[in-house]
Amino acid sequence: MISVKNVTLAYGKRVLFDEVNINFIKGNCYGVIGANGAGKSTFLKILSGEIEPNKGTVEITKGERMAVLKQNHFEFDEETVMNTVLMGHKTMWEVMHKKDAIYANPDATEDDYMKAGELEAEFGEMGGYTAESDAAQLLQSLGVSVEYHQSLMKDIPGTMKVRALLAQAIFGNPDILLLDEPTNGLDIDTIAWLENFLADYENIVLVVSHDRHFLDAVCTHVADVDRAKIKVFTGNYSFWYESSQLMARQISDKNKKNEEKRQALLDFIARFSANASKSKQATSRKKALEKLTIEEIEPSNRKYPGIIFQPLREVGNQVLEVENLKKSIDGRVLFDKVTFSVNKGDKVAFYSKDPLAVSYFFDIINDLAAADNGKYAWGTTVTKAYLPIENKEFFQEPVPMMDWLRQFVPEHVTDADEPFIRGFLGKMLFTGDEIQKKVNVLSGGEKVRCMVSRMMLQNPNCIILDQPTNHLDLESIQAFNDQCIEYKGIVLFTSHDHTFMQTVANRIIELTPNGIIDRLSTFDEFLEDERVKTLREELYK
Repeated sequence: MISVKNVTLAYGKRVLFDEVNINFIKGNCYGVIGANGAGKSTFLKILSGEIEPNKGTVEITKGERMAVLKQNHFEFDEETVMNTVLMGHKTMWEVMHKKDAIYANPDATEDDYMKAGELEAEFGEMGGYTAESDAAQLLQSLGVSVEYHQSLMKDIPGTMKVRALLAQAIFGNPDILLLDEPTNGLDIDTIAWLENFLADYENIVLVVSHDRHFLDAVCTHVADVDRAKIKVFTGNYSFWYESSQLMARQISDKNKKNEEKRQALLDFIARFSANASKSKQATSRKKALEKLTIEEIEPSNRKYPGIIFQPLREVGNQVLEVENLKKSIDGRVLFDKVTFSVNKGDKVAFYSKDPLAVSYFFDIINDLAAADNGKYAWGTTVTKAYLPIENKEFFQEPVPMMDWLRQFVPEHVTDADEPFIRGFLGKMLFTGDEIQKKVNVLSGGEKVRCMVSRMMLQNPNCIILDQPTNHLDLESIQAFNDQCIEYKGIVLFTSHDHTFMQTVANRIIELTPNGIIDRLSTFDEFLEDERVKTLREELYK
């Protein structure tokens, strides 16, 4: 168990945590959520001892081992991948070196060999004799092939390094596992493996993640960091979000009788419990929900941005025609033989094994990059707005946010006065003097919110989104996701956010070096389709 008692942390006048008291219990996985800057990662560092609070203590049950996903990707550069993983079990690693040092010492005494025997027994009890094979199996499960296991960390690709550090954290079944954004750099298959691993994990897990699908798959509880406090709620992220929204509506509905409200909440809990029971990995979540009482449900204090795309006109029948597009970079074919039509009502999720493929495709159809060959044509009724993955060029000049947005007002708007501009910024939660902030010093999340304000100004009937959830907090991601579901226009997008892909798309197009896979389906159906798997093997040859 981890017991957090009266923990307070402030940097100058900014108070991150004020008298936080929580217990984290064995068998539970806690999703730590909160707005950007709320202190989620800082809280994990307090638990691990990396940061000392101004006041209060963190107590861990005696004898329990804590493991932390390292954020410094260069810390183990001079170690082999295998040794980096083995070092995750610090005690075992130290015992191994102590006994090996005795055997390597030509002047070792009989007492030394007696000590080595004791260390051998201790080493065996910790699983030391199968450690290397266990570590190798773990690395392969995370997508790190055998060819990398004896390489130095500095010599392997960045994506492999991230996976090796994740393997280090979970190696040896630690009693307490702290994971900060563990899905970064992982592909869908590896994330699925990690979801299953953590869902079956019997010890304490605390995880910070912006991936809602991941949080839903692994979490039994949500630890909500808000207003310098942390409250723990039963259920996964979707349960927390929907229950808090339901409670807020119940509070505002003055006409409903208390008994009707109570029954609606009980029905809601029962529905989520039933859904949890259908999942092979949700036994602990189901048990937690069954014990939940409606008194535990509280409305969220969060503010959600108002992302609303309002088309000036309905899109016509001719939307986008793409014929035989090809793009290569440095001799590598990103995609080829790309031919398809976008139809009225389409919300298309684009997908590729090569992360550059979709970004280049979107740049090409927005006239920002040239294809090697092929052509495309937009319908005459289409008014599009594009959110690119890279936005540096938009924020070079040190101009106030208000003036920055004003330059993107379309010609059809004749009354773009200050209240008009302020309204669009206000929807993205920029208020008061914030709108005079110079755009060249904005954070990544603030820049994305500015870009979304710019998109809303365009009144598009087609939106193109390249990784729209990058740099956003969960509230902004949820608002963006909800608007894309409700939006009546065309959506062309790609995202690392599984929930975004699953809930928005009614069509999936995968770009490959030898053509496309095009299916009218949800994202999950696409991933599970055996015909798609077979075709993918052929197209990526």
